[in-house]
Amino acid sequence: MNKRLFNPRAIAGGKWPVLTHLGRVSGATYRTPLDAYPVDGGYLFILVYGSRSDWVRNVLAAGGARLRVAGREVELTAPRLVGEDEAFQSLPADVARPPRLLRITEFLRMDLVAG
Repeated sequence: MNKRLFNPRAIAGGKWPVLTHLGRVSGATYRTPLDAYPVDGGYLFILVYGSRSDWVRNVLAAGGARLRVAGREVELTAPRLVGEDEAFQSLPADVARPPRLLRITEFLRMDLVAG
C-alpha cells in the first residue's frame, strides 16, 4: 500500500526527505520517502518496518544511496544497522524517540560522502 499510494504522493508533495537507491536484483532506481535525521557526519533512519524492508536491503547491498532533503541532494555511503543505544546517542535531543509500543529496535546509519 505504501509503495503505490503513500510514496508517490509524499514524493510529489516535496515535504519528505526522499532516498534514491538501486534495486539489488533489478538494478532499477527507486525513490522512497522516509524520515531522515541529520546526525554527526551523516543521517539516521528509523526502521519502522525493520531491516528486512526492500529499501533497507537495497541500500545495504549497494553500499550507499542519495538523499534529497531540504531542497538539496546528498550522497550517502557506508550503510550499517545500529541498535537503540547508538541511535539514541547520535540523535539530537529535540528528535522524538519512537514510542516503545512500536518495538523499533533497528536503525540505519549512513555517512555523508566527503565532497
